[in-house]
Amino acid sequence: MSAVCFVGGSVGVGSSRRQALPDVRRRYARGFPSRSGRVDMVMPAPAVGAAVGFAALAAVLARSIKKVLDTPSRPYNGSFDGVGKEYDEWTNEGILEKFWGEHIHLGYYTEEERASGWWKANFKQAKYVFVDKMMEWGDADNLENAERILDVGCGFGGTSRILAKKYPDAKVTGITLSREQVRRGTELAVEQGLANVEFKAMDALHMEYEDNTFDLVWACESGEHMPDKQKYIEEMTRVLKPGGKLIVACWCQRETPPKFSRDERSRLQFLYDEWSHPFFISIEQFARFMKGTGRLERIRTDNWVQQTIASWRHSILVGIVNPWPVVFSSPVVWWKVIREIVCIERMHRAFRDGLMTYGMIKAVKKIQN
Repeated sequence: MSAVCFVGGSVGVGSSRRQALPDVRRRYARGFPSRSGRVDMVMPAPAVGAAVGFAALAAVLARSIKKVLDTPSRPYNGSFDGVGKEYDEWTNEGILEKFWGEHIHLGYYTEEERASGWWKANFKQAKYVFVDKMMEWGDADNLENAERILDVGCGFGGTSRILAKKYPDAKVTGITLSREQVRRGTELAVEQGLANVEFKAMDALHMEYEDNTFDLVWACESGEHMPDKQKYIEEMTRVLKPGGKLIVACWCQRETPPKFSRDERSRLQFLYDEWSHPFFISIEQFARFMKGTGRLERIRTDNWVQQTIASWRHSILVGIVNPWPVVFSSPVVWWKVIREIVCIERMHRAFRDGLMTYGMIKAVKKIQN
């Protein structure tokens, strides 16, 4: 005996009404009036069962994917090579450089750009604007007689090359944990005809330089990866010449107290563990570490969240507008990009909600009499 299920109404089909079945079968797909006057669509019971089964399977699959995406995959492992390996992979894949260009840091969006719509700005150009604004804010846009400049956490070396062009008489050195970034940075320097810039793989907590070596120490978004933030500041201060300038840009978490709630702590832990960060500290703590060296003065700080927050969603947008570099890569890269999008959106929300801040910190090394 066949059964027919009506979506929006019901009809029982028994042996006494079998003669009606052919007509019903002809008409169920296009619908027909019920006693209420509605046109009711019908579907065979097996089809309903299959649809329900697929829906249940899709729900289980969605929950499983969400669980995987909510579980951090790259916690900081405490080694020099751990973070460097991640950047090696990103460099070799080429996806990061394709979308972000020569600068692996957030961009700067002017008040006018934010008012008219950040998505109208040029994503890569915003990073060059950031470098210009950081130079201006840090009083490094007109250095006199600069001989040595250090870029701590140089990435592909975009800023190192800008500094080398701006100060052609100075020797610029960029250091990074990634040997592949050293290779790529050197290639780009050769392509651009720059002889006064070099790149080295080096631990910023144990730099191979003598005291008082550099006129400017520049550190843009490298402190996030440092397992000892105090040593990070002390080491940069050590290699800075008396009278030299230290400028730091860093993702920071908000100052405490008040204590972080359980939800806030969970959100931060994900951001630590998905992108190999040991932990973040506050802008205020960076300033305290600088003061604690006893060798820095004119310490100033600022929070550039409003100027930089658009970068997070803008980076997703550029991938939506031009997905082909990812589409024509590999399933491994597809999955990795999906994970990155999830973390990027979480970063955006953390900065938006005040859980994270964008720290700008600067100081000058005292001249000892």
